[in-house]
Amino acid sequence: MRKPILLALLGAALLAGGLWAASLEPGAARAALGRALVGLEAWRGAHPGWLPLGYFAAYVAVAAASLPVAVWMTLGAGALFGFWGGLVLVSFAAALGATGAFLAARWLARDWVRARFGARLGAIEAGLARDGALYLFSLRLIPVAPFFIVNLLFGLTPMAPARFYWVSQIGMLPATAAYVFAGTRLAEVATPADVLSPGLIGAFVAIGVLPWLARGGLALWRRVARARRWPRPARAERNLVVIGGGAAGLVAAYVAAAAQARVTLIAEGPMGGDCLNFGCVPSKALIAAARAADAARGAPALGIEGAARVHWPTVMAHVRGAIAAIAPNDSEARYRGLGVEVIRGRARLLSPHEVAVETGPEAGRRITTRAVVLATGAAPVVPPIPGIEGVGALTSETLWAWLSGLPAPPRRLLILGGGAMGCELAQALARLGAGVVLVEPGRILAREEEEAAALVAQALAADGVEIIAGRVVRFEGREAVLESGARVGFEAVLLATGRRARLTGLGLEALGVPTEKPLETDAWLETLLPGVYAAGDLVGPVQLTNAAGHQGWVAAANALAAPLWRFRAAAPMPQAVFTAPEIARIGPTRAELTAQGLAPEVTRYPLAELDRAIAEGARAGWVEILTDPRGRILGASVVGARASEILAPIALAMRQGLGLGKLLATPQIYPSWPEAAKNAAGRWRQARVSPRALALAARYFAWRRG
Repeated sequence: MRKPILLALLGAALLAGGLWAASLEPGAARAALGRALVGLEAWRGAHPGWLPLGYFAAYVAVAAASLPVAVWMTLGAGALFGFWGGLVLVSFAAALGATGAFLAARWLARDWVRARFGARLGAIEAGLARDGALYLFSLRLIPVAPFFIVNLLFGLTPMAPARFYWVSQIGMLPATAAYVFAGTRLAEVATPADVLSPGLIGAFVAIGVLPWLARGGLALWRRVARARRWPRPARAERNLVVIGGGAAGLVAAYVAAAAQARVTLIAEGPMGGDCLNFGCVPSKALIAAARAADAARGAPALGIEGAARVHWPTVMAHVRGAIAAIAPNDSEARYRGLGVEVIRGRARLLSPHEVAVETGPEAGRRITTRAVVLATGAAPVVPPIPGIEGVGALTSETLWAWLSGLPAPPRRLLILGGGAMGCELAQALARLGAGVVLVEPGRILAREEEEAAALVAQALAADGVEIIAGRVVRFEGREAVLESGARVGFEAVLLATGRRARLTGLGLEALGVPTEKPLETDAWLETLLPGVYAAGDLVGPVQLTNAAGHQGWVAAANALAAPLWRFRAAAPMPQAVFTAPEIARIGPTRAELTAQGLAPEVTRYPLAELDRAIAEGARAGWVEILTDPRGRILGASVVGARASEILAPIALAMRQGLGLGKLLATPQIYPSWPEAAKNAAGRWRQARVSPRALALAARYFAWRRG
């Protein structure tokens, strides 16, 4: 969005500077320029058709070759041929040149384009699948990416060349007109004072304002078009209907009730959702017991020796107790007390403004509403492995009841999947005395930094977890057969192979919203249906309780405040793997930034140098912060004890746009774990101290001593 404004200002600055310099030395330079212009006009008078023809051919060639000078040639066309002549010439030349680049990318430079700009191709393909030619039209009106990149990337899509041409022809016309008009104003500049003429200033203002007007106009057109298909009722029972009683839905309902809106919460599953009942709360309670068991075994380096005795029924009673203690915060009674109407049952969208209750005590009821928030979460993925139906595979939703029914830790549990859930449960159960085999086709914790994942793998192995790199191809009785032919016996199988958004049964298909892929939302969490928002695991991109809660707040706020105000969902989101050692991260990894063509500066601070880590004998791990040359944080990862606590000040700094200098200037408690973040910022600062500045300082202080 800023590029047209910057180009316009740069052009004006260069022109003003050139004219000013010429006015200071009215000699050979100005005379040569004048003779050149006179000669060009004389040649144009003798050959009136050749100049526009040659200019047209040159423009097509430049655009087809993706050379970044088209803006200046557009300004030049306005100066040479006037507004209408320049507009016709550039409009057709730009569309033909863009199509030439489109065809070159498709037939000649496919590999080069994919290697150079492939990171942006996914967004292009997604937008094209969603909006078709309208997506290209929007990119032409609103230059969020340089036109030459759009030309090349669309060459890798299945769009027909003819469609690409005419959409480009129409879509680029407003911007072309603005630049040509600016060129006509530039042609009238004869003295330095003319640079500040209203006409020239207005031309450059038009160039800067046009993308904003186009964005607003296109958004308004889309909203009107969608609203026309589903007109809102004159009166509605509710300001907001929230479907789903997990973290996202509960926060959305709370926000609406706190704002004094009339809100209905429809929940089919248990209140509190997966986090309270099957995920965060029970797993962290189990991890707490496992850490206590590990501590009871002693720490020889600290002079402590011991032996843990695990009483399994008490462990599981602790897990159930943790759920029971937190449940009142998410209960129907609490939310009814807040003013939320809570309905137990399954909901279905009849339109963006009408919701039907299909099951439960109020089955058959229809509710009209101004807006809807979908927060139905995600369900465990059951991979299509032959024989899996006969083994009674466990998921996060059935694991805890099974564990509670055991008299002792499981003798041999096979866990499929080496993500956060698989690794956390594998280590916790192994520390409590279970036999655990973890099978993962690639490396465990594939989304984390490779070095961090390797440290966790070593810790899991030290705690007795057997890690097998491979893939289960079938089940035979109580054995899993790997693709290598090896067989793994088990007492039970736990599936930790991911989660899929719950989209079926909501009525989305009948309303034209695809459900065979993740639900699509815009930056404000509104879906393809007007007034219908989505939040939490249903949306992603990360399935975390903190992300769900934040998105629930954003979705509810936007649903209630539209069209007067709206908020963007924050990104990125801090996350942690609660193994020992922990891994905490925010933002992309080094590998992801490199894939985007970025070369971040890496600052690493080892926890072995942190006083608190030394005192507790927990020196393994590090803090790694990725920054740009100015110290702006692009991403960070922490590995070690209390990593999630160390990351907190870094996440705050990143979210608020504070650089490492601000983080360094913020005192932390001594000795504490978050001090590692401040020390990492100090390491970054030390690397930027100029030797020359230090030498000058030494000389200055020597002079001060006399």
